[in-house]
Amino acid sequence: MPKISFITLGCKLNYAETSTYERALAQKGFVCVDWRQKADFCLINTCTVTEHSDHKCRNIIKKIARQNPDCKIVVTGCYAALAADDIAAIPGVVGVFKAGEKHKVAAFIEGLTGGEGGKVAGCTGGAYDGRGACKGGEGEAEALKTIFPAYSSGERTRSFLKVQDGCDNYCTYCTVPFARGHSRSITIAQAVAQAQAIAAEGIKEIVLTGVNTGDFGKHPENVDEVLGPGTESPCSPSETFLDLLKALNDVEGIERYRISSIEPNLISDEIVDWIAQGTKILPHFHIPLQSGSDEILREMGRHYDTAFFEKKIEYIRSRIGNHVFFGIDVIVGFPGETDELFNTTYDFLCRIRPAFIHIFPYSRRRGTVADLRKDQVQDIIKTYRVAKLEELCKTLHEEFIEKNRDRSCDVLYEGRGRSGMMQGYTDNYLLHEAPYEASLIGKIVRIDKL
Repeated sequence: MPKISFITLGCKLNYAETSTYERALAQKGFVCVDWRQKADFCLINTCTVTEHSDHKCRNIIKKIARQNPDCKIVVTGCYAALAADDIAAIPGVVGVFKAGEKHKVAAFIEGLTGGEGGKVAGCTGGAYDGRGACKGGEGEAEALKTIFPAYSSGERTRSFLKVQDGCDNYCTYCTVPFARGHSRSITIAQAVAQAQAIAAEGIKEIVLTGVNTGDFGKHPENVDEVLGPGTESPCSPSETFLDLLKALNDVEGIERYRISSIEPNLISDEIVDWIAQGTKILPHFHIPLQSGSDEILREMGRHYDTAFFEKKIEYIRSRIGNHVFFGIDVIVGFPGETDELFNTTYDFLCRIRPAFIHIFPYSRRRGTVADLRKDQVQDIIKTYRVAKLEELCKTLHEEFIEKNRDRSCDVLYEGRGRSGMMQGYTDNYLLHEAPYEASLIGKIVRIDKL
């Protein structure tokens, strides 16, 4: 039987997609092995969110090709979408698949076992010409008509369910819309069917994932338009994110849902009010802020200001409770970010007091608007600002833990930690440890306090 290894870099979406490839190929007789075990094939799902991500992807591809020259390497993911020709030129790479071709990957690899097919590069997807423009209009149209349904499996406790892909925001620092295409999503019926399949595996918790998860509802049916950067998906929203949440809430066997990263302007009061009534949706929100400066937010092309963001946080707390876990994304060192503007962000974070801050130093991405700016921030300054926010994050997280110390809550135990203790997460995403008891792994247990 052919041996195949899988390597995933980047976000939860990639993990969901890779897991789906694994299931499909396992059904065809492929055996999953570690890439060091001389696999016949290797599928690499790549990321391009930062320059470091690009370098890491290239290095891993070359390393596998060098250490296992007989291995046939297939590459997909965001970096593959933006650098298909470069990747295809690496010895050992036999296929590179962009956004619109993900549904063909498993069949392509299966075909290689019979000697079918030659080396392919590109195919379709949100192609990118290095200047912030889409190229290959026909390919973009084809990519827009497709979405690769995916969910992760193989774990006993949690699954990532991909409900949406692509983005229409075109923030000035980001290449993801070029890599993944316009916003589009699976249907509610598809999402429910996949949630039922996840429940059948005994998994209790689902994390809803997407590039722009709250933009759910744009279905790629009968789309014939070819669009460029800065335009909206022509897919007409026929279902809403709230419709999705309500339908998933009724799936038997799934006891908890977490909403992955969601834009603040897409968390409607109606959604918050419905969650507050008592649902399976957990009090845990991952919301991109990116900057606490309105000036920087405008330069980034974000669709809100700090007053809107703060009111949204306040409203969620007022309806659901102060125990809500907020994970906030922040980019430091965006072009033009002075010490004063950084301090504005710092002060804003002190005011809204999230439970955790996901901190990213700004990374120049070729072809984006921000890359062309002359007022780039020095790396040494970015490093200092990251360190300062990391200290703040530690303080805020410890503060949040103490506020929840005596709160009774539900914990889903996931397995044994390095300490030998049993570990799991509360509904509001705080780590809890207890003496190991195998019978409790994969179960939700009520505890009196952390």
